[in-house]
Amino acid sequence: MVRGLYTAYTGMMNQQARLDVITNNLANASTVGYKKEGSTSQAFDSMYTQKIKDGSEYYINRTIGKESLGVKIGETYTDYTQGSFKVTGNTYDLALEGDGFFNVSYTSKSGATMTRYTRDGSFSVNNENMLVTEDGDYLLGEGGRIQVPQGAKITVDEEGNIYADDEYVDKLRITDFNDYNYLQKFGENLYTAVDGATEKTADCKVRQGYLEMSNINVISEMVEMITISRAYESNQKAIQTIDSSLEKSVNLGKL
Repeated sequence: MVRGLYTAYTGMMNQQARLDVITNNLANASTVGYKKEGSTSQAFDSMYTQKIKDGSEYYINRTIGKESLGVKIGETYTDYTQGSFKVTGNTYDLALEGDGFFNVSYTSKSGATMTRYTRDGSFSVNNENMLVTEDGDYLLGEGGRIQVPQGAKITVDEEGNIYADDEYVDKLRITDFNDYNYLQKFGENLYTAVDGATEKTADCKVRQGYLEMSNINVISEMVEMITISRAYESNQKAIQTIDSSLEKSVNLGKL
């Protein structure tokens, strides 16, 4: 019975972790370029159950089968599938159709500058006429930070070439990776490449006047949340039942 308590407890912990992932997805359902997260579950390694000091077996330990010790939290992963497009008509709203990431120059609190990656194409122009993200990080082109002439008509073609009044300014720096497992969420809707990440040429088209929304299906996430809540309650009831049985056993032992 005590082992049953532990098994039910691990089940509750696993369901709580899955619920945390889903609530985070729902909170970011309207975030531009957000990619949903998922989680996996793994069973603990089974162990052999043995009879110990059993007189009927001449006091020889004998294996009688395997027993699972419950479930553990596996890993959290990111789903990089394409989100739906929203038409905005705004000059500086850009979306990537296909695989790839915008390059952004991020400055830390210590003043260090590093390149980060994003699918969030809601850009704007700051007071220096530089293209920036909503958090003020600079959008990068092949020539570095992108500055556009004030008052000029800005157009961006499918290849990412930027024109001001039909004059070439720069080309968006768009990067893709061979294995997205080497990308890590950094915060502010940005990603960072960890050791082992290898870049490749991005196979995508730039759409001006569009935004890529999150790839979260709210209805599916809500259904999954209900399923997890029911599983959590089942484990909770199992603990209550086992606890009640143990209490009765203790009381009988006192008689």
